[in-house]
Amino acid sequence: MKNTFLTGDIRHFPHYRTIVYLPPGYEKRPNRRYPVLYLQDGQNVFDGATSFVHGQEWFVDETAEWMIRTGQIEPLIVAAVYNAGDARIDEYTPTIDETVQRGGKADQYLEFLIGDIKPFIDRQFRTRRTSINTGIGGSSLGGLLSLYAGLKHPTVFGKLAVMSPSLWWDQESILKQIGERDQVLSQRIWLDIGTEEGSVVEKVRRLRQLFEARRQAFHYEEAQGAGHNESAWAHRVGPMLKYLFPNRGLEHAS
Repeated sequence: MKNTFLTGDIRHFPHYRTIVYLPPGYEKRPNRRYPVLYLQDGQNVFDGATSFVHGQEWFVDETAEWMIRTGQIEPLIVAAVYNAGDARIDEYTPTIDETVQRGGKADQYLEFLIGDIKPFIDRQFRTRRTSINTGIGGSSLGGLLSLYAGLKHPTVFGKLAVMSPSLWWDQESILKQIGERDQVLSQRIWLDIGTEEGSVVEKVRRLRQLFEARRQAFHYEEAQGAGHNESAWAHRVGPMLKYLFPNRGLEHAS
C-alpha cells in the first residue's frame, strides 16, 4: 500500500537500508543518466511516519519534486540510507570519543556505503558515477560523517551537504584535521547551522573561517532562530539542493 507521506517515485531496498527517490520523468527518458545524493538518517528524509520524531521529516521528496518540475534544480536521484539505530553514533563518527567511550566506525560504514550501496544504486538505476555527480549529506552526526567522507574519499563524493555538523565530537578532532591541511578540499560544499544550536555555532563558524582562509568552494548559511531539529533542516533543503545541483539549463521536467 502506498504511504501517503511520500511524494513521487519512491523505491524501497531494505537489504541496503536505503529508500530511493527518482526524479519526475525518469521512466520516460531511458537514455538519460542522473546525479545522486546520498543522505544519512534515511528514516527522517522522506517520511514522517518513520522519522525519529513522528511526523517531523525533511520533506526532501516534496521539495525535490517541486524544484525539478519548476526547473530550479537539475533532476537527481536521492538515496536515503537508514541509520543503524543505537549503532548510529558509532557509524557516523570517525574516531572514538573517550568521554563517552563510543564511536570510531565511520570507515566501516563508508566501506558499506561505497562498496555495497553505491554499486547497487549504480546497477539498479541510470546514474552518473563520477565524483562531481555524487553527493553525500546529513545533519548533526550525519553532517560530521559527510564532512569526513569528503576528506577521506574525495574521488567518490564531489558534493557535500554538511548541515549542523557535530564538530564537537572527540575534542573537535575533525576541525584539527582540516586545520592541518594545506590544500583545499576538491568538493563543492554546503555548510549551515542554526543560531539556536548552542555551542556548536561557534565551532561551525570556525570551520567557515578555515574554508575562507583556503578559498574553499562553499556556501555558508546561518539560519536565524533555527534549532537542531528536522523542521529546521527541512527549511534548508531547498537552498542546499539549489547550490549543489543547480539547473544550469533551466530545464523543466515533466
